Amino acid sequence: MFDSIIQKDKELLVFLNNLGSEQWDPFWLAITNQLHWAPLFVLIFYLIIKSFGWKRGGFMILAMILLVAFSDQFVNLIKDYTARLRPNNDPQIKDSLRTLIRPQSYSFISGHATTSTFFSVFVVLLLRKKYKRIYLILLFPLLFAYSRLYLGVHFPIDILLGILTGVVLANIYYFFFKKLDQKLFA
Repeated sequence: MFDSIIQKDKELLVFLNNLGSEQWDPFWLAITNQLHWAPLFVLIFYLIIKSFGWKRGGFMILAMILLVAFSDQFVNLIKDYTARLRPNNDPQIKDSLRTLIRPQSYSFISGHATTSTFFSVFVVLLLRKKYKRIYLILLFPLLFAYSRLYLGVHFPIDILLGILTGVVLANIYYFFFKKLDQKLFA
């Protein structure tokens, strides 16, 4: 059964990846680049400082920096343990993919999907009472994660479980963050 799921995962990736076209390649290459999202991060930091002030807002920004560092290390631990080849390195399908970049690290789970979802859900939990439209930030991890399929460097399962992991981690992290925040700023 597991082999059947993995095979379907590969087939779905080949299908989704081959929907791409040269016309859209520059767009998805830009989407997958973390630096291009810097204006969004600056906006989030601004909204946090505006909403909570420098002291408490600075604490929240520090919590977000730690969140990203933790998520990155957590994902690397899983990748090293599972050692799943990236699609662009998988001999069974690599020649069937439109591959624009060729990372050599492992595939499972997607760090882009996990960390961007973890970060975005945490931001929503922090700012949902202040800004009704903060939920729009959830478009960031969806686009960011899909770019990895488009580029042929992650399987759909890598993305889906990365998003799920990000949601779970964000809620756990927020739970403990609120306890510490209440102690420090009550």
